[in-house]
Amino acid sequence: MHIPDGFIDGKTAAATALLSAAGVGLALRQVRRRLPPRRVPLLGLAAAFLFAAQMVNFPVAAGVSGHLIGGVLVAALLGPSAAVVVLTTVLIVQCFLFADGGVLALGANVFNMALVGAVGGCAIYHGVRRGWPGRRGQVAAVAFAGWCSTVLAATCCAAQLAWSGTVAWSAAFPALTGTHMIIGVGEGLISALVLLAVLRARPDLASEPGDAASPGRGGELVRYGLLAALGLALFVAPFACPWPDGLESVAARLGFEHRAAPPAIAAPAADYQAPGVSWAVGATALAGAAGTVIVFGLAGLLAWSLVPRPEEKARAGKP
Repeated sequence: MHIPDGFIDGKTAAATALLSAAGVGLALRQVRRRLPPRRVPLLGLAAAFLFAAQMVNFPVAAGVSGHLIGGVLVAALLGPSAAVVVLTTVLIVQCFLFADGGVLALGANVFNMALVGAVGGCAIYHGVRRGWPGRRGQVAAVAFAGWCSTVLAATCCAAQLAWSGTVAWSAAFPALTGTHMIIGVGEGLISALVLLAVLRARPDLASEPGDAASPGRGGELVRYGLLAALGLALFVAPFACPWPDGLESVAARLGFEHRAAPPAIAAPAADYQAPGVSWAVGATALAGAAGTVIVFGLAGLLAWSLVPRPEEKARAGKP
């Protein structure tokens, strides 16, 4: 659902950029105030996993593919503000290094997937959890909320296309939401399976972000998690479904795919192809591995710079 440059006009790009900047700024402030230091490395791990997982498109209909967004999954584990920061980091790296999503449309993509998708989906997740407690309720809630987040993001995308005059709302809304209702099934299923695995292996990580649960083998988890994300990028992503994703297929069906403009800034590894590598599978694998490490480092460094260490909090509390 990454909107390329050319699909939305200047006013839509500017409005969504301002809204996204305000939302991300608020999220950064909340992460600094509420995220426990023991969970700082998990932001990097979550970003690495989402980047690698989003490279793995899966078929959803004839000639149409989809991929995980993952905002609700991260929000369920780390909170909505952390999910916004993680997804924004992934989207920035995808945009500037791999030309996945337009530079001028970056604000719209952050708004749709990081703000509306993750935060709106998280609200639905907590609403379902209140009515269905326990582990089963938690897994069901993340599955349903993941589906809802995909549809919400698609609805916002349709509204932006309509406001830009790219395609009529009466055509964009049913086409995009209908396609992403199917993609959302994959989103919900993957989110539920990943959360269930976390609940079985490390149930303390599925507690509320502000809880004082023991960090346990945090370093070991990050190391193994990063290896798993690299495995996805190296050995699964090169063989992902090559069909166009939901937005691309709708653009072709409604006849506005020609409006996609070349990237405003040349990306060093456009289309997830490492430069200088003639073997397509190897080029994708190398690009994916590099991107996974980059987003892990950026998100981890950002979280480390934001969240005060315990000794800093202790000094700040002294008169």
